[in-house]
Amino acid sequence: MEDLVVRVACLPEEWVEISTIRGLVFQWEQGVDSDLDFDGLDETCVQFIALFDGQAVGCARLRFLDDKRGKIERLAILPMVRKRGIGVRMMDFALKIAKDKNLDVVMIHAQEYIKNLYIKLGFEQIGDTFEEAGIPHVKMIKNLTH
Repeated sequence: MEDLVVRVACLPEEWVEISTIRGLVFQWEQGVDSDLDFDGLDETCVQFIALFDGQAVGCARLRFLDDKRGKIERLAILPMVRKRGIGVRMMDFALKIAKDKNLDVVMIHAQEYIKNLYIKLGFEQIGDTFEEAGIPHVKMIKNLTH
């Protein structure tokens, strides 16, 4: 997909695009309360953006839990461009940045219906399904040290 670019977002310039994508996917499509999505932690995270034909179509963030652990969160892809590998490309890029930041472990809370995507990326499920924002999730981790 040559017309797809995944990179670290330029902030604050691209915050409007990121917040719009998250609003459409999480609040409008999935019914998540905006206070849960916009939790006040965005300023401390590395924000990622996906551009398809120059248009912002996806976003995610990497939050640092401590010096060696991070959590990839808020992965959102607009509906009209799903199933084109954008989520995988975004995760690959986020994992590269996590390695570049010398993290040993990355965690995600994956929506249950998409956990197989993360298994293909080398994540392992930890524990049982739980509810977050009214949606079934699973905790998954990936060791980056091997």
